Amino acid sequence: MDNFVFHNPVKILFGKGQIASIGKEIPKGSRVLFAFGGGSIKANGVHAQVVAALNTAGLAFVEFAGIEPNPRFETLMTAVDLARAEKLDFILAVGGGSVVDGCKFIAAAISYDGDCWDIPARRARINTTIPMGAVLTLPATGSEMNAFSVISREATGEKLGWGHPGVMPRFSVLDPETTFSLPARQVGNGIVDAFVHVLEQYLTFPANAPLQDRLAESVLSTLVEIAPQAMEIPADYQARANLMWCATMALNGLIGQGVPQDWTTHMIGHELTALTGIDHARTLAAVWPGVVAVKREAKRDKLAQYAARVWGLNDGTEDSRIDRAIAATRAFFQSVGVPSGLAGYDITAEMAAKVPQRLSERGGLPLGEKGDIDAATVQHILDAA
Repeated sequence: MDNFVFHNPVKILFGKGQIASIGKEIPKGSRVLFAFGGGSIKANGVHAQVVAALNTAGLAFVEFAGIEPNPRFETLMTAVDLARAEKLDFILAVGGGSVVDGCKFIAAAISYDGDCWDIPARRARINTTIPMGAVLTLPATGSEMNAFSVISREATGEKLGWGHPGVMPRFSVLDPETTFSLPARQVGNGIVDAFVHVLEQYLTFPANAPLQDRLAESVLSTLVEIAPQAMEIPADYQARANLMWCATMALNGLIGQGVPQDWTTHMIGHELTALTGIDHARTLAAVWPGVVAVKREAKRDKLAQYAARVWGLNDGTEDSRIDRAIAATRAFFQSVGVPSGLAGYDITAEMAAKVPQRLSERGGLPLGEKGDIDAATVQHILDAA
């Protein structure tokens, strides 16, 4: 296990009715940017709960709606301009991971003096951030308990990840009841997103970190166990509660401490989303089979461990166990409505060929836990997928 420093200051308010508590978590006298996506939070009653909590606490707030599923720089800059004009000094993100990601950008951009696209594109130095909190309505990205954000820019066709400790939420509300009205597609996407988050931190090579391995395996096994009920019975509180907590634990930093990580699937997936608009989680399911096909030997030890501990595959040759584990993973993605492999999507060979070029031009290569995935290997991965 490698050296590490782990600090996660996010306060989690978990369970039904916790939205009513947000007024106690926001400093008195704050002027709040209440930011959200579409109209779903009005239809399911979350908007009304948030407004009631802010009013009860006597907090002034300005609403900003319209943050997209892949939050766009252009939209977020409109929110930045609004926050600056209204002198807002606290941000409340209400929605899924995209809304939280977008609000992290807003929190960094409000006080930034310069071209705000430099924040994700050039990892610009950030001296001041605006504090923020979150009310999560879609379990998937883990953004409610980490320092990371992914932003898209329509003008350049880019989708870039970045992070800064100053944009970690001061608090996040996780009320499973807010997920009851989600469409099945979004629930399935969230399950796959969380699952692949864990795989990217786990399926590398042995690092003598048995606790991190077993923490990762517990999240994966729990997702497999609760996914059918979470999909089939939207109002099953316990299934949705466990899904919500799994998605948060998948990317709050804990399972990745001191171990090698491989974010190749995500980096390729981001490019595919930028090029095609396909849902983020679906690009992960599309690309992952190619990654494990091309890097199978480098990941062999962990793939065999994954087969045994997550899928209970202990008989037959090692190669057969690995084959069955990969097949079981792909079947699991399919079971929640997310096609696995590029064949399930309308992605042409010409479009896929742009991915290694874009990654190379942006300085995003090499990838992989050993830094050995170059442009040619990315193309091999896409071909295998």
